[in-house]
Amino acid sequence: MTETMTKKEQELTALHATIWQVANDLRGSVDGWDFKAYVLGMLFYRFISEDAANTCDMAAQSDCEGETFTPYAQQLDDAVDTEEVREWFLQQKGFFIRPSELFENVCRRVAEDKDFRDNINETLTTIFQNIQRSALGHASEDAIKGLLEDIKLNDKKLGATVEERSKKIVKLLTAIEGLNFGAYSRSSIDLFGDAYEYLMAMYAENAGKSGGEFFTPQDVAELLARITVLGKDRLRNVYDPACGSGSLLLTFVKVLGGNGDKIREGFYGQEINLTTYNLCRMNMFLHGISYDKFHIVQGDTLEKWENWGGKKFDAIVSNPPYSISWNGIANPLLLNDERFSPAGVLAPKKNADLAFVMHALYCLDPHGTAAIVSFPGVLYRDGAEQTIREYLVENNYVHAVIALPDNLFFGTGIQTAILVLKKSKKDDSILFIDASKNFVRSKTKNRLTKAIIEEILQHYENRQTREGVSALVRAEQVEQQKYNLSVECYVNTQTDNEEEDIDILALNQEIAQVVAHQTAVRHEVDILVERLESGA
Repeated sequence: MTETMTKKEQELTALHATIWQVANDLRGSVDGWDFKAYVLGMLFYRFISEDAANTCDMAAQSDCEGETFTPYAQQLDDAVDTEEVREWFLQQKGFFIRPSELFENVCRRVAEDKDFRDNINETLTTIFQNIQRSALGHASEDAIKGLLEDIKLNDKKLGATVEERSKKIVKLLTAIEGLNFGAYSRSSIDLFGDAYEYLMAMYAENAGKSGGEFFTPQDVAELLARITVLGKDRLRNVYDPACGSGSLLLTFVKVLGGNGDKIREGFYGQEINLTTYNLCRMNMFLHGISYDKFHIVQGDTLEKWENWGGKKFDAIVSNPPYSISWNGIANPLLLNDERFSPAGVLAPKKNADLAFVMHALYCLDPHGTAAIVSFPGVLYRDGAEQTIREYLVENNYVHAVIALPDNLFFGTGIQTAILVLKKSKKDDSILFIDASKNFVRSKTKNRLTKAIIEEILQHYENRQTREGVSALVRAEQVEQQKYNLSVECYVNTQTDNEEEDIDILALNQEIAQVVAHQTAVRHEVDILVERLESGA
């Protein structure tokens, strides 16, 4: 078993390395961050083509009862472009794609037909539009609409002329075609999903600040998800109010097991950036999540949020952008917004962090849990932020605060914390955990290993005071600290063993020896300089 897993991991690592090499080799003069839409988009195009054809073939084989059948990819468009077939595809996949539009057939024609190859940018643009339009008026419209718009195949970033752009597109198609995902099966879905996640992580790592705004590292994502599902083996729904590329939401599939079926109503999220919003929806498809099981919308969560009819959520996880500006008090409507008004004040205009926290709290089911990555300043700053913390503590919503190591996230090296919220606590205590020193170094970033995550979760579940690690604190103690929620206020990480006894006499002798040595050296240097000046 171990050898098999090791071989699988080696194959996956090799595949990832190839994908990243392809992505870098092909981008040329295009900035890597901009080129991600093309690489990820083409990977997605290959996936939905193989997924659709495979689903159709499996259904056809079942109906044939052992008789021969013609694979979907080998059929003529006119034979399958019927209302009945279209409706079947829309019900199964949420879109319709003709045989000639499949990734494998496009790649075949690219290799055989020069005229087709020279006009590939126009051909693919039309195919992508056809796929998106096929969902209009269907239940899957919101999941498909505009999904491929960021793959701008006529953009001059790809080349100054149509010929240059076509050549680059052909190279990208050929490279994606050459990736070895094996025969299409459920395991291939896992490989496509893993490859997509890997690429997004690499792009985030190389993108600077913007990378951290759309992707949460998998180790942190696992910790957040496991905190919210503790004691549960299935959920009604999950939500991320700043969902980025969706990786944090999809962590629930790995944590709960299965293929998303243990989350009855599905995945909910909102993302302000249009490109990232499209990446998130692609990510859902690539992980085998049906169009009717994810509900992702685009827009400003704080000022124009989607409330899905007042739906509340079992689990809320989020890594919102740190200390971004928002309208705050400049927008009078926000003062009376039911999400923010209970605290009596709004988060500062230049620091919207606690606005995201208040939003998450409002959306949380009475028996749910929210785990939110927080910028350290919001835990101790005074003014409006102190007033909001007071509201959270006095109403017994703060369940735990977990200090994380620095340099975990892409785009920032700051030390962060996880703020855990609950609405139905059994007592008024708050658990503070110091996990700031628990990490391993990996390349340029710190990360949490499986063992570290388990250790943090054990402290979280035990909910006890442990010297130097955790502290279970009553609300009145937090009040005495002016509602400061910084872990360092309550967990003493300095132990007696770390204090070093200093022998003053020995230290003075050592200093005297150093001074004597320095004097001797200076004397020798003076003699040498004198000889050089005299010409001796």
